[in-house]
Amino acid sequence: MASVASPIIFKEFCPLYYLLNAIPTKIQKGFRSIVVYLTALDTNGDYIAVGSSIGMLYLYCRHLNQMKKYNFEGKCESITFVKLLSCFDDLVAVGTASGRVAVFQLVSSLPGRNKQLRRFDVAGIHKSSITALAWSPNGMKLFSGDDKGKIVYSALDLDQGICNSSLVLEEPSSIVQLDYNQKVLLVSTLQRTLLFYTEEKSVKQVGTQPRK
Repeated sequence: MASVASPIIFKEFCPLYYLLNAIPTKIQKGFRSIVVYLTALDTNGDYIAVGSSIGMLYLYCRHLNQMKKYNFEGKCESITFVKLLSCFDDLVAVGTASGRVAVFQLVSSLPGRNKQLRRFDVAGIHKSSITALAWSPNGMKLFSGDDKGKIVYSALDLDQGICNSSLVLEEPSSIVQLDYNQKVLLVSTLQRTLLFYTEEKSVKQVGTQPRK
């Protein structure tokens, strides 16, 4: 008996004007007018997170149709990577061009969820542009990689408001992708892909030939 083909669903793709119109195209800084570029993007069922060249994170709530803004204190620098996570609390990790990494614990209206915006900083280990971020499913672990090959592990205790970070791996080329699951971190660099076993702190390369 021939199998019945699933129906084809046509979808229309169009610019998200309701989102783009809520982000300024220019800002005024003193006597200068600075163009705002969109530099990073991540989405999930609840939020659309957009990083910008002025160091501002624009976070659009899809349920409430509201845009909120978050930034780093001090130097205004480009955001290079953003990573959302929905677990017990909603979290967003942000990396910048100079190697700063921050985690925002978002406010929720649901009972028993976080009622005050909190920020955690990964202090001073990265010195160059952040190129990848990866969460553990429960939000207690964050891995960050930069364009000099450093990978940092940050342990977050959201209840105590603590973030402890340490360098766990250093590769000779830029990190281009990170993904974490079941105590194994998948790492892709410009030269190779490897599995880093976080408990044993051992490395297993995927394939034998370096990338060209």
